[in-house]
Amino acid sequence: MFQHRLDQKPSRAVVLHWFLLAFNGGCINAGGFLATGRFVSHVTGFATLFGVDLVNRGSDAAIGILSVPTFFLLGAFLAGLLIDRPIYLHRKPHFDYVMGLSAFCLYLASFGAGVFGQFGEVIKLSQIYILLALLCLACGLQNGAITSSSGSSVRTTHMSGLTTDFGLGLARLLTLHDGEADYPKEILANKLRAGSILSFVLGSAVGAWIFIQVGYRGFVLSAVIATYAAWHGRRAKIVPHHLTSV
Repeated sequence: MFQHRLDQKPSRAVVLHWFLLAFNGGCINAGGFLATGRFVSHVTGFATLFGVDLVNRGSDAAIGILSVPTFFLLGAFLAGLLIDRPIYLHRKPHFDYVMGLSAFCLYLASFGAGVFGQFGEVIKLSQIYILLALLCLACGLQNGAITSSSGSSVRTTHMSGLTTDFGLGLARLLTLHDGEADYPKEILANKLRAGSILSFVLGSAVGAWIFIQVGYRGFVLSAVIATYAAWHGRRAKIVPHHLTSV
């Protein structure tokens, strides 16, 4: 899960783990939307909500909603401190700490009944602000961990850039010819992109069904997946890592 380098073909186990975390990203996003009416695994929607709230509800509400994605940024920042920085300094990266903290945030979110109001009801931002912060922080941590370990080649909590890359990749396949050096790499990259997108969609569907049935407790599934990733992160500490770039 956390042992890939760009100069190596990822193993089947690594790829399946990436897809599992993309599934988890979709699940968290579905739960966040059903609970609060807002998407939480990416920051794009909050920029739009800022504009809408600025017009409809005033500057206080707009500034409040704009502050939420800073928790996603905080998660990515912590992942950088605990993973990228140790790798750069030739020390052991702490993938387990990052994914463990993500799991902790999700476990806290699963106890939302009686704290954040009735699941799915339209409520004020002040009532769900902590829930939004927890979910954005969890997603930022997860995305930071996988982005670091994959050399910035994989994202698991949002699909906009990945879908763009997929479209460009399909166009490249029409240009390249079988036998060229870059052709197998582009085939592999497109398979990873398609698999990640499908996993995210599947996670959204499965997550939506679960959250409709059990409400906030649905976040337990995502917390368990993050805990599993933290366990793998513990094992990854014994494997040498190197910073790579695309």
